[in-house]
Amino acid sequence: MSDAPSEILTLFPTRIYRAQIADAALLAEIVAAAEVLSLEDEAGRKWCRDNGYPGYTSYASLDDLPWRFPAFKALAKLIDGHVKAFAKALEFDLGGGKLAMDSYWVNVLPEGGFHAAHIHPNSVISGTFYAAIPQGASAIRFEDPRHAMMMAHPPRKKKAARENQSFVSLQPEAGTLLLWESFLRHDVPMNRAADERISVSFNYNRV
Repeated sequence: MSDAPSEILTLFPTRIYRAQIADAALLAEIVAAAEVLSLEDEAGRKWCRDNGYPGYTSYASLDDLPWRFPAFKALAKLIDGHVKAFAKALEFDLGGGKLAMDSYWVNVLPEGGFHAAHIHPNSVISGTFYAAIPQGASAIRFEDPRHAMMMAHPPRKKKAARENQSFVSLQPEAGTLLLWESFLRHDVPMNRAADERISVSFNYNRV
């Protein structure tokens, strides 16, 4: 009697949601608004200087982007629909509640700028919408969330399948929307493009 065939089960997948928002007018409005903010948001500029943040972000200075610019309000409405679809795919039990955006900010990354590795604590879903990605602009890189528990784990082969790699980079383009669970550590390597890389990031929480 032969042994039963062996099998490898795939458990606890890490999912990233990707969509493309093909609205040239909206992209142009977002880019224009980001450029205005990077010049006029004195509190945000000061925070960036004080904290050694390359370029500009409104993360620590503004919490009313949809009120300031209609384009941000329109974008938030589009993102709401995608987050709802992602939460459904993740099979969240929200107990009759929903996920709602509770933070929303602009990032303008110049040549030589980068975002160090980080997570988004106290959130459920996080993500970024890319408004301007010039030729040569850096990708976003995600890290295997199990790293802290791997102990004596050997390195992966250089040509390992993407699902087995320890770090995976995703290259967005203008109009790309990426969503992920907020515990997923990520970074943006140094921007080597001469032009600015402009994005809008956000967090969703349960309400």
